[in-house]
Amino acid sequence: MGCLRAAGMAAVLAALLSGCNTGDEAVQWHEYAAQGAYSAALSEQGRYALVGSINHGGSLWDTSRNARLYSWNHRQGEFSLIANGAFSPDETFAVTAGQQELTLWSLVSGTAVWYWSAPAEILSVDLATNANHALLGLANHEAVYFDVKNGGISRTFRHDARVGAVALSRDGRFALTGSDAYRASLWDIQSGERLHSLEFGNIVDTVAFSADARLAFSSASLDRALIWDTRSGEVLQTLSNFHSLFQRRMSYLCARFSTSGEQLLTGSASGIVQLWDVASGRELKRWQVHKRAAYGPTSTGVYAVAFANDGYYAIGSNGIINLLR
Repeated sequence: MGCLRAAGMAAVLAALLSGCNTGDEAVQWHEYAAQGAYSAALSEQGRYALVGSINHGGSLWDTSRNARLYSWNHRQGEFSLIANGAFSPDETFAVTAGQQELTLWSLVSGTAVWYWSAPAEILSVDLATNANHALLGLANHEAVYFDVKNGGISRTFRHDARVGAVALSRDGRFALTGSDAYRASLWDIQSGERLHSLEFGNIVDTVAFSADARLAFSSASLDRALIWDTRSGEVLQTLSNFHSLFQRRMSYLCARFSTSGEQLLTGSASGIVQLWDVASGRELKRWQVHKRAAYGPTSTGVYAVAFANDGYYAIGSNGIINLLR
């Protein structure tokens, strides 16, 4: 009886230790914002990073050289609060968003191309391949397909609550949104029709498309994280496990599919980056991003992740970019 009890305790301890495994450390790390960041984005191939610094406004970085290329602020002589940012998939343009203003930038010249005001507070943003349009998630319960270069709203998608997560398909046909009404929705941009929706148990804070838009990722705060088929609306994989003894209730702040759609990279609010096999839903690897202090409550949320030629990149809320392998 004593041996059985000891063996059981050992198994529980092993499970606990396994569940608490934070993963490998970064191979390299570099500071892009001294006092942390409000926002961060990584370009499609991980060549550029866009950071909304707490103290120094917006900036564009070359990740291969860890060099600051441009300082991007919405008003001359001021440090803007950059709450959101995104790159066009072809890595030619980037967009920065403040509370209600929107600026389109050229990655080639580093200059502002257009500047517009949004109809409500901007909570999330994504940029189309040709940078002609942006999808904005707004606090007024709408997502809008916004004509960035000419101004004006081309399509409005109405929701029952604030829209905190958005994504555009590369072909410009579909929009993916996540709202505070606990729902992720797939929309046809041309018709404005809602094609599919998934219900969650909390606020949906992260959505992403695969390159061919056949797969989508949606996750809610401390709730389910799902990979699903955009054609049928069928859930293919559930990355959060609620049926085991030690439940994985994580909040994912960012996600990106590999170009082939075979892998998924996610970043969590607790500073964990995970690489997933899409076909099986199996975790292939995990990392813990660099913290400013080795001990104490110094967790950093992961704002952006990317697949790159030399590994994987992740930027944390502490303003530090990590090279992972």
